[in-house]
Amino acid sequence: MLNILLVDDDVEFSDVVCHIVEFLGHNINTATSLKEAHQWFENNTFDHVLLDFMLPDGSGLHLLDHLKMIGQSPKITLISGHPSVKGILAEMCEPNVGHLLKPLQREDLELVLNGPKKAVKKAKSSGITRHFGGLIGESEVMHKLYNMIERVAKTNANVMLMGESGAGKEVVAQAIHNASQCEGPLVASNCGALSKELIGSELFGHEKGAFTGAIARKEGVFEQSNNGTLFLDEVTEMPIDMQPNLLRVLETKKVTRVGGNREIPTNCRVISATNRSLTDLAQNNIIREDIYFRLAVFPIDIPPLRDRKEDIPLLAKAFLDQLNDENGTAFSWTPAQLKELQSYEWPGNVREIRHAIHRAFIMSDPQTSDIILPENLESPFSRVNNQAADKPVSAGQTIEEVEKELIHATLDKVQGNKTLAAQMLGISTKTLYNRLNAYGGIGEYK
Repeated sequence: MLNILLVDDDVEFSDVVCHIVEFLGHNINTATSLKEAHQWFENNTFDHVLLDFMLPDGSGLHLLDHLKMIGQSPKITLISGHPSVKGILAEMCEPNVGHLLKPLQREDLELVLNGPKKAVKKAKSSGITRHFGGLIGESEVMHKLYNMIERVAKTNANVMLMGESGAGKEVVAQAIHNASQCEGPLVASNCGALSKELIGSELFGHEKGAFTGAIARKEGVFEQSNNGTLFLDEVTEMPIDMQPNLLRVLETKKVTRVGGNREIPTNCRVISATNRSLTDLAQNNIIREDIYFRLAVFPIDIPPLRDRKEDIPLLAKAFLDQLNDENGTAFSWTPAQLKELQSYEWPGNVREIRHAIHRAFIMSDPQTSDIILPENLESPFSRVNNQAADKPVSAGQTIEEVEKELIHATLDKVQGNKTLAAQMLGISTKTLYNRLNAYGGIGEYK
């Protein structure tokens, strides 16, 4: 049993966290400001501190300095409300400081408090563990993903996979299907690759003569995946006026082929995928709200490769092993090469590193075991993205300067909407106003 202190000024959020932590069997106390946190440490010790980054009377990072000064060293997990904030905090803090993003799930807290649990279903190939038959990685974020797959596989809930392009959404969909052990097949369809005229036929099928070119009856992907899994990739690219037809099938579990009048029962789990952010989905009329709640009964965020760099050597070895097996070669990595692969950010994620390794494999001499990496790992897309990226945190910046930059960048992104900015930063609107007042910048965003 751990003794935990939660430092956060959001009362509703704190109530939820306290309920979860107590359910997990730990003791928890709360503070709403740095001042209250200091008071708790005057006569108490804690095993773990869950610490909000932005508090009414300053940055949560100042508590880390205070703990060093008084000689206490509990485990620290910083809480923030936006991925960009998490990345900056990781650069500013020591490696042993953990990070979580709001909104938190029970699994998030269970992972940081109780440690990662190994997924049960594994298959070994060339000495590398492939979880659920395909996923590679032993990092903390991947074990969290394996835990979520285990949980949802025991149900028939629809899943929405969210993550950057190339992060491996289709591999995760296959993993969920494998873990579910259902009778039917996994059928995949890319909603972004279909024209408005053809998407109805692709999803629901058509009868012979339903339209020009319909020379025979066709089963749609809902019928094809009966008693199995339907993977709808790029589901948010589906035309908005076609989405009510999808909603009806999700609600009734029956399809009517284009040109037909008979309802056909269908029974499948729908796994959808998108590389768009939740903010993008909510603000830009990309997907209907009722469709989202039907598809995202269980949403899963897939971590980008830069958040699990310790998995890069495993991925590199697995991809090279596969190429060696297919081509009868015996290439191997040197420690220096694996370190070089780990040092790169891989904005294109797993897809990009796989492409780079394949390119290096082709250019290497098959008469030797030496694989030759290119002088520059950047792809043309990576180069453009890097030029457009925000400037990183620079050495010597104070906590207040970084916090101020984050607040102003977020407000600029949402055109000064302080309520939305507070939600993105994971703080209360009151705290945002307090920090703006402290920095003398509230007049810019009236």
